[in-house]
Amino acid sequence: MRQDVHLGHASRLINHGPTVLVGSAHGGRRNLMAAAWSMPVEFTPPRIAIVIDKKTFTKELVTASGGLAVSIPGRALLDATYAVGSVSGREVGDKFTRFGIESFDGPVLGLPFAADAVAWMECRLIHEPHTEEAYDTCFAEVVWAAADARVFDHGRWSFRDDNTDLHTLHHLGGGNFAWPQRTEQARPLKPST
Repeated sequence: MRQDVHLGHASRLINHGPTVLVGSAHGGRRNLMAAAWSMPVEFTPPRIAIVIDKKTFTKELVTASGGLAVSIPGRALLDATYAVGSVSGREVGDKFTRFGIESFDGPVLGLPFAADAVAWMECRLIHEPHTEEAYDTCFAEVVWAAADARVFDHGRWSFRDDNTDLHTLHHLGGGNFAWPQRTEQARPLKPST
């Protein structure tokens, strides 16, 4: 069900604030971590920001490879999302294998994605020495994007009663997550006279 997303719509995959899974790989090692702070920062070319602590194994791999694979999990990956965000890949090894998370490699940079997610963005890291030294925020350019057409189609999310396992996760802290219940199209208001 995976279909390519026009890069002009790539920012819409995360502009509603979902928890994301950051895949990374370098030198025969790979990792997957959960990140609750992510957002689009530019439309053309599409660029995003994700907070990845400088001390993490993920940050080490992202810096070494120059890229990251962003998977946007749905409700079906709730427990896996919490699991990969709760332990370090330095301590437990490959989290894809450890937690039985099916993966695929991205078509541009070859970085690992969570296959059962609902959207995917392969990103090239934008090196900015001052920001990298001072902050945990990583900036990246989206070079490929795709989404599950059952929940994201024609550049829009569609959260419905018949696709609840595909609704995105939103971390509220302490292992608690929320997800959208449905989408509804707003109507233009007529000005008061």
